[in-house]
Amino acid sequence: MLHKNLIAGEWVGGDASANINPSNTNDVIGEYARASSEQTRAAIAAAKAAFPSWSRAPILERHALLKRAGDEIMTRKEELGRLLAREEGKTLPEAIGEVTRAGQIFDFFAGEVLRLTGEVLPSVRPGVGVEITRDAIGVVGVITPWNFPIAIPAWKIAPALAYGNTVVLKPADLVPGCAWALVDILSRAGAPAGVVNLVMGRGSVVGQTMLDSPDVNALTFTGSVGTGKRVALASIEHNRKFQLEMGGKNPFLVLDDADLSVAVEAAANSSFFSTGQRCTASSRLIVTEGIHDRFVAALTSRLQGLVIDDALKSETHIGPVVDESQLKQDVDYIEIGRKEGAKLAFGGDRIERDTPGFFLQPALFTEATNQMRIAREEIFGPVAAVIRVKDYDEALAVANDTDFGLSSGIATTSLKHATHFKRNSEAGMVMVNLPTAGVDFHVPFGGRKGSSFGPREQGRYAAEFYTSVKTAYTFA
Repeated sequence: MLHKNLIAGEWVGGDASANINPSNTNDVIGEYARASSEQTRAAIAAAKAAFPSWSRAPILERHALLKRAGDEIMTRKEELGRLLAREEGKTLPEAIGEVTRAGQIFDFFAGEVLRLTGEVLPSVRPGVGVEITRDAIGVVGVITPWNFPIAIPAWKIAPALAYGNTVVLKPADLVPGCAWALVDILSRAGAPAGVVNLVMGRGSVVGQTMLDSPDVNALTFTGSVGTGKRVALASIEHNRKFQLEMGGKNPFLVLDDADLSVAVEAAANSSFFSTGQRCTASSRLIVTEGIHDRFVAALTSRLQGLVIDDALKSETHIGPVVDESQLKQDVDYIEIGRKEGAKLAFGGDRIERDTPGFFLQPALFTEATNQMRIAREEIFGPVAAVIRVKDYDEALAVANDTDFGLSSGIATTSLKHATHFKRNSEAGMVMVNLPTAGVDFHVPFGGRKGSSFGPREQGRYAAEFYTSVKTAYTFA
């Protein structure tokens, strides 16, 4: 069966691409159509044509669509979680958790449709009233990455629809399955023709066509820094609104007074779970010297107990790297770390399992410095470097010495240090005695510096991107 693109309410075929399971490269999940430039332009035109009606649709119609979609996602979470684990390589519990989050996001924004608000203010001029409302923007282009193949499309599409916009979705070419399933759910839930369009395929074809189109009124992107810059430049040329979520080099501080077991569990989760393939993952473990040796020994012991295997096996803690290209990047960075003088204290070897797949033992470096490439550049794999520091002040300085600013964390039992870190960490999200990865669905998500640009995603703050403020004056 060929999984087709959805354009103007019709399923449209194209050149096929195989969706391969990274836990077992002999397992072909399905064939998925790749859209052409012409098909992408047709999808954009369909979204533009559908916008006037959808943006003025009764709020109960928009609410019902999102509610039905969220309910079906939750009902099918085990099935969709299995699909996600097969195509991306997350363990099954992580995959089901991601699907659950997608369902919760749709449920939240279904509620937001019924909570749309504005302001009525008196003017400084007698007899004049002022209303402040939010209007939908128009056609929203959605470009999503491979590491969260259903949650990220959900947290972009749900608010776009809730606020009355129409959508053209281009998922990562590597993981089309969950995006196709999500759009299929929205189509059957009653999305009118053209309101949600799916164009799978290569970024050089589909993504570039979206960037070049003057009819895309806003573009929300999650992915690499390099591609994010291209999105920004193209959007400026068309004077379109754009939102970027890009890289991270997230620090996790461990202070002398930390609860060792809490610190180790949070660090292991931050750095290595989901195979380290999270933009919020921590690849810099900044540890004060009084606890350094005990922390390294305990974390190494924790890593020795982790099972790396097929994402669908119940005993697996860490699944495969997503594909051969990403695996090569991880292995290359491990070699770079060695050459830079860091000590490979654990792991870093490619490993074989019962099925052909992209399995990599988590790599832990010690004696790293913050000037090394492994501490400056995003690796996006199960690779972390321990940086030894003297005290909290040095730890904070090292943590903030980065071009990125997405997430940060600290393990401490000191209220003073926790409070100071929350106020002074140069990151959009700060965790105390928790992993740097793992956020709630109803609160803002986003970073600072080179990690993010534009309004925050998720929660009520999503309205800042997906709407435009209108001020209306009336003399009566």
